[in-house]
Amino acid sequence: MEGDNNRLKKIVTVAGTTMLSRVLGLVRDMLTAALLGLTATASAFFFAFTIPNLFRRLLGEGALTSVFIPVLSDELQAHGKSGAFRFANTVLSWLVVVLVGLVGMSVVLLAVVAGWLQTVKDTGLEAEQLEQWRLGCWLGACLMPYMLFICLAAVFSAALNVLERFAVPAFSPVLLNLAMIAALVIAGIGLDLPIDTVVLYLCWGVLLGGVLQLLLPMTALMRLGWRPAVDFSRSQRLQQLLRLFLPGVVGAAVAQVNVLVSRLLAFQLNASAVAALFYANRLVELPLGIFTIAITTVFFPRLSRLASAREEVGLQTVYAQGIRLVLAITVPAMVGLIVLREPILRLLFEWQAFSAADVAETDPLLLCYAAALPFYSLSTFVSRGFHSLQDTRTPVRIAMVAFGVNLVGSLIGMQWLGTLGLALANMLAAIVQSLLLHYALKSKGAHFRAIRYGQAVSRILIAAAVMGLFAWGGAEGMSHFLADGKALQLGVVVVVIPLAVMLYFAVLMLLKFEDMSALLGLLRARRSARAV
Repeated sequence: MEGDNNRLKKIVTVAGTTMLSRVLGLVRDMLTAALLGLTATASAFFFAFTIPNLFRRLLGEGALTSVFIPVLSDELQAHGKSGAFRFANTVLSWLVVVLVGLVGMSVVLLAVVAGWLQTVKDTGLEAEQLEQWRLGCWLGACLMPYMLFICLAAVFSAALNVLERFAVPAFSPVLLNLAMIAALVIAGIGLDLPIDTVVLYLCWGVLLGGVLQLLLPMTALMRLGWRPAVDFSRSQRLQQLLRLFLPGVVGAAVAQVNVLVSRLLAFQLNASAVAALFYANRLVELPLGIFTIAITTVFFPRLSRLASAREEVGLQTVYAQGIRLVLAITVPAMVGLIVLREPILRLLFEWQAFSAADVAETDPLLLCYAAALPFYSLSTFVSRGFHSLQDTRTPVRIAMVAFGVNLVGSLIGMQWLGTLGLALANMLAAIVQSLLLHYALKSKGAHFRAIRYGQAVSRILIAAAVMGLFAWGGAEGMSHFLADGKALQLGVVVVVIPLAVMLYFAVLMLLKFEDMSALLGLLRARRSARAV
């Protein structure tokens, strides 16, 4: 019981801190939408930002930290803090060399391509598409150093998580969002610059935010006793890390190439497609980032330690609770986003350059992404189950299957449905990946096969259905009292949504959901974040 309470407190801390970051991220996206709209410039920026984020997933908080945390946990258990810090320095030393080389080569390559696009006469592209590609490459070259900062920051954050210091890593994205918001406010509102200049300020904000994201966890780790040192030794732990990392990076590469292919296809489709997909996905990332990542962040080191100690009963208990919490949060979030997606989109994004037509273009994309939300979340958490067992190969194979589903579905869907076809393909790939991961993990041992979710899932679905009906009825009823516009949209968001959430929790409580105390703790985290 004491262990459950400690885990709950940590989840609450991470969720509350992460919510502050996500709210600021939403403010950042609202400003970006208002100032850039669904323009070619906006799509070029989001495409360019995809490139360093791809490497961040490969070498930072994705593949590397997923295997770094279990190995560092083993080193901590075997040789204490001093051994863990020495191993961290070895990983950081090699990582800096790799990252500097990648950043340098990427900047040169993108700059050369951008220069070639500026001088070439016949590319088969229309003038608007050519300019969009050229701008995307230039912005990509500008943003590549962010990869260096964020990948190193991810290693520092992973070390803090192993030491069960979760608040600082969860808070660091706040600094990125504040830097980007400041850049947008100064350039777009204060100086009222044209969007081509605003997007350059936005890139500078990203780089400043990356530096701050690096300094914060590095300073926190130094307060715990870590000191920087250059160490290129090839220890047994490093070899263990590399054995796990290589298949892991292939899996992460498949997932990120999946994203990149979708962005490339959207970039080729029309000027607004990348931006529309981005804004739809951002609303789904709000519950995903606040709660799923918080649960995964806290549970993963614990799962790794239990797996390392071969405590199968404890591993089963902790893993099952994590799955139940993920579903209990993401299923109602899915229902709420589907039912109330139009007023949410209009309230948040329909300002200045982001028109009603842009909302109509984004609306069906949000529907697809929202329907896939529980499956995205399950894939994130279940993958950590494999990683805690130091099995990085199985998620790779499954990620490759999901990539194939997404690629074939995208190529077919975009021919018939345009941007919506890309979103549908992403949804189908997410469903396939989560189901395959779930059934593959059950084959890893009797303790996973013994877990039963039927009763918990049925209670969650009943409560979410009641909540969805209330939300739909509340929005319809409010439309009879308020004229269509910002007042109605605000009323739905600030009145109907909180009441619907309270109803969901009340129904779950009546149904005697077994993790009710943990869910109420997460609700308190939301209130704490609003208070901040």
